[in-house]
Amino acid sequence: MSNGPRRRFGLLAGALLLSAGACGDVGPAGVQLSDPSCEEFASVVRNGGPGKDGIPALTNPTLVTPDDTEAAYLRPEDRVIGLLIDGEAIAVPLNIGWYHEIVNLDLGGRSLAVTHCPLTGSSMVFDRSTAGGAEFGVSGLLFQNNLIMYDRNSQESLWPQMGRAARCGALNGRQLTMYPAFESRWAAWVAAHPNTRVVSSETGYGPDYTLYPYGGYDRPTNEGLLFAMPIDPRRPPKERVLAIPAGLRGGIAYPFGELERLGDVGVVRHQFDGEGGAAQLTDAVVFWDAAARMAAAYRPVAGGRDLTFRMVDGQIRDDQTDSVWRTDGLAVSGSLQGQRLEGTGEAYVAFWFAWATFAPETEIWRAS
Repeated sequence: MSNGPRRRFGLLAGALLLSAGACGDVGPAGVQLSDPSCEEFASVVRNGGPGKDGIPALTNPTLVTPDDTEAAYLRPEDRVIGLLIDGEAIAVPLNIGWYHEIVNLDLGGRSLAVTHCPLTGSSMVFDRSTAGGAEFGVSGLLFQNNLIMYDRNSQESLWPQMGRAARCGALNGRQLTMYPAFESRWAAWVAAHPNTRVVSSETGYGPDYTLYPYGGYDRPTNEGLLFAMPIDPRRPPKERVLAIPAGLRGGIAYPFGELERLGDVGVVRHQFDGEGGAAQLTDAVVFWDAAARMAAAYRPVAGGRDLTFRMVDGQIRDDQTDSVWRTDGLAVSGSLQGQRLEGTGEAYVAFWFAWATFAPETEIWRAS
């Protein structure tokens, strides 16, 4: 990896001046952006700089335990994308995402793509079976400053990460199913899942995964972007939000700055009053954990019953059985002890500016 990650900010200042240019020959081999299905998309695609696979996606990297020397690159406050696959905990650190952006995993009979775009702060996990078993790679192109994936096997279509569907080519319009994931601090994830495995630092590419390579880019108030675009001024541009989509242009954002007002632990019933097909998500609950810097959305069903939740003396309890729940969705006492809430795959964490761009009709949850 001669030039490290995308290096758009600080490390390669000239990248900030990349023009939109002609996109016809910067797509992955086999993807013809002049195809009729791609004409409109090609007008807004940008060349991110490194070219196809210039940022090397990983496929089935080595997974190690937290006490392994190959996990020593992680600090307690580093963020990870946590997965629960058939009861097994897996962590893909954002440190890996900064340099690789996509990790293809085949585990427990599932084919997943764990993706993180450093420019939009978006961490999303996809079920690759819904894309015909694609092995995703980094195209080197951007849409609204967001990662565009391509299928290394067929190279027929482009897949904008936050678009959650194929654009261009044979699979144009094919939707990607998301898999539930939890973005959390490493120390909190290990405390909740001491038997977790995590992506090893020995990836074969050799960067120093302890170093964030984008300077001060992720400061919440930093307005700098690779490609200038309008920024919704209602929240700091790079504040993290838990985003729950609804329809094509709407949804609701739970800003971390608002969730902090709930204290160390909080619970919010997810309600959406806008239009755009949110009915499938009206019965959801959002848990907040300040120490883990984690916001997660769950379907409030366990033990064969629908649940509602409240805070009691700093604990999350359900109204139906008075069981106590951890913020990772596990009941730790009461008649439902050992039961786990199912995460809503649609929810994900992203920077505010990016979420508001992809969902311009979004609502913002605010603490009362």
